[in-house]
Amino acid sequence: MSEFLIANMAPIIFASMIIFLLVGFPVAFALAANGVVFGLLGIELGLLGPQLFQALPDRIFGVMANETLLAVPFFTFMGLILERSGMAEDLLDTIGQLFGPIRGGLAYAVIFVGALLAATTGVVAASVISMGLISLPIMLHYGYDKRLAAGVIAASGTLAQIIPPSLVLIVMADQLGKSVGDMYAGAFIPGMVLTSLYVGYVILVSIFKPKWVPALPLEARSLRGAALALRVLTTLVPPLTLIFLVLGTIFLGIATPTEGGAMGATGALIMALVRRRMSLSLLKQAMEKTAKLTTFVLFILIGARVFSLTFYGVDGHLWVEHLLTTLPGGQIGFLIVVNLLVFVLAFFLDYFELAFIIVPLLGPVAEKMGIDLIWFGVLLGVNMQTSFLHPPFGFALFFLRSVAPASVKSSDIYWGAIPFVCVQVIMVALIIIFPQMVTVGLDKPSTVDVNSIQIELPETNYDEPAEEPGSPPEPVSNGNRG
Repeated sequence: MSEFLIANMAPIIFASMIIFLLVGFPVAFALAANGVVFGLLGIELGLLGPQLFQALPDRIFGVMANETLLAVPFFTFMGLILERSGMAEDLLDTIGQLFGPIRGGLAYAVIFVGALLAATTGVVAASVISMGLISLPIMLHYGYDKRLAAGVIAASGTLAQIIPPSLVLIVMADQLGKSVGDMYAGAFIPGMVLTSLYVGYVILVSIFKPKWVPALPLEARSLRGAALALRVLTTLVPPLTLIFLVLGTIFLGIATPTEGGAMGATGALIMALVRRRMSLSLLKQAMEKTAKLTTFVLFILIGARVFSLTFYGVDGHLWVEHLLTTLPGGQIGFLIVVNLLVFVLAFFLDYFELAFIIVPLLGPVAEKMGIDLIWFGVLLGVNMQTSFLHPPFGFALFFLRSVAPASVKSSDIYWGAIPFVCVQVIMVALIIIFPQMVTVGLDKPSTVDVNSIQIELPETNYDEPAEEPGSPPEPVSNGNRG
């Protein structure tokens, strides 16, 4: 029995972790418990040294000292302040009036506002709940199909996971050891393409099922002409300015993501004050929610550190590497299997859990196979986005269910989400087929002309014998001896 445990410790630890997670045990404690129990067992079997856990304090303090993760509370706080200050409500009302005359106009407005909220908040819950409270009753009132309305709201809310400043991209960059700014730059075009695919799906619905997406009647369009134009201007300028303040400074290299998040949080407070929506109650709620989410992230990360300490100690990373590098098909085979694995695990785990458990195991293997880690991180980010829409455990579906009217059944929300899950799978395939979508913003042309490089070597006389140690050097002449 001892020989079996020693020979198969890595797969046993991995299988035990999966069982704990499927049972529903809290992720942070499941990870930590597996790490500690199997670490002690490994020490008892002589597989690990007793000094293993002496490295644990340094690993935990390393998490606390990670400045990159400071961006998580900053962006969370920014999103919560904006969501509670009524920005989403104003955007949905104004953009809904703008697209109202078009068949499917309200659905287009939800997608557009979802993308805009993603670029300003980066928080799925805030986007889905806001749009669910505001847009869903209006869409149902004017005859929109229940499933389509629920699906487009849930899917548009998940854009916050791939459009910068996404929280999952921050975690992804940290786990892969890459720059958050590069991860944001790589995810920008895929985020826009995914938004366009959502729009394309609504266009197809408006063509083949026009009764599902009626245009707003004339009496429902309260704003027209110059009034509508001025309303669009005053509503869009503040969030667009905030987007440039945050993302523009990061992309231009002026600010780090942590500094950009701090500026975004400050900008959100200023916008709330200007709109006269700031109050002590709002500030307290935003701070409490931010503290809870940040604590949740850190506890999972600490548990993952404890787990990885033991898992790497028994050469679990080598087991995973051997398992994945021996797959048929090379890089393509690896990418297909990895994406299928992440897609299936997304039924049971959310994006934070996937990022902290799976990504550290897959990243080194991908790098060894010559795969660009920024591209790989964006690819996994789009795949993990489906975790919010997977029936029956998708968080976006739960968020929408909590605010949807009783006339919308849970089955309507689930069926409405399935087409958008298919769209996200198509997006994963597009990133694999066209990697330039991610890498085009990262390819920096060389400023060095290779043809102009000159290498100068010092003159060396190989014909003369080497001098004795300690003897003075013979003076070098120009060839004429006196």
